[in-house]
Amino acid sequence: MYSFEPNEEQKMLVEAINRYATSDLRASAHDADEDNNLPLKLIQKGWELGYLQASVPAEYGGFGEHSAVTGVLAAEEMAYGDLAGALAVMTPGLFALPVLLAGSEEQKQKYLPQVVENPDWTPYTGALLEPRFDFDPNDLATTAVEDGDAYVIQGEKVYVPYAESAPAFIVYAALEGKTQGFIVEKGTSGLEVAERQKLLGINALPVHRVCFNAVRVPRENRLGGPQGHDFAPVLDSARVAMAGLGVGLARAAFEYSRDYAKEREVFGVKVAQKQAIAFMLAEMATEIEAIRLLAWEAAWMLDNGKEEASTAAYLAFTGAANMAMMVTDRAVQILGGHGYIREHPVELWMRNGRGIATFTGLALI
Repeated sequence: MYSFEPNEEQKMLVEAINRYATSDLRASAHDADEDNNLPLKLIQKGWELGYLQASVPAEYGGFGEHSAVTGVLAAEEMAYGDLAGALAVMTPGLFALPVLLAGSEEQKQKYLPQVVENPDWTPYTGALLEPRFDFDPNDLATTAVEDGDAYVIQGEKVYVPYAESAPAFIVYAALEGKTQGFIVEKGTSGLEVAERQKLLGINALPVHRVCFNAVRVPRENRLGGPQGHDFAPVLDSARVAMAGLGVGLARAAFEYSRDYAKEREVFGVKVAQKQAIAFMLAEMATEIEAIRLLAWEAAWMLDNGKEEASTAAYLAFTGAANMAMMVTDRAVQILGGHGYIREHPVELWMRNGRGIATFTGLALI
């Protein structure tokens, strides 16, 4: 049976990330969103907390072991500060964690030290999402075809973080009807990074459309080696990560609107004393706690190899997408006219929260 009590190391990590999230990410979020830019020193400070490094065993350059539970705790705290900043700090995990979870021994030895031993945050990244209204990570339009000693990748990806400066990508494509990851290094012929995309939210995070025009990838760059890999653990990790991020984002919106309602007076009465507002706040808190427990349970199942892990990850993700939209929307409502003003962060949280349902593959734990 799993425990809902974080251990001492997890508590220390959560406390460190919370300090960074509130003092650095939250404090910079408004200007970063307005300027469409996250300062590198801000991201570097998050990198130096060592969350990813602590998820990689020592034999591959890290100093810990992978734990989805620790990952979901870290993701929540990071997004409590700012979702765009959280996704930026976590970007190298889009490359390193699939290699750790599904890569061959040779790939782990070659690539993981390049990422985690580097004292500087470097935007190794991943490309999963596609420009389709019916996008399904298990039924990709991007294809890989075996051709002699290589695979040829053809297709298009969207929302690829830091694609313009990434040293290497994990690109997902359908190979004989099965989703597989491929390591594509910067400068590979046929790899085309298009202009930065403009989105409703996460404006501070640079994401790009990337085209793969008959990109040839050596056979040894297929994730897991020539025999490939099981995609399910990677997808489950992505879904639980997004659930954790959704919880952190919603928690920030709830706490801000709750505190505002307690302080703001309308016709001589605190807003929080209005029954309709009190009921809204109670439901927001209940939904956040419910999805947090779903995310923790799914992460625990991943760590313990439970058969139901994929189902739990999907439920946590879909639940978080709905919950984040509801909570952030109500936070705007509770602030009334002030909720629509950019000087208050709730409108930013609502715009970011709307993307949780769309952002599968922008973070892993």
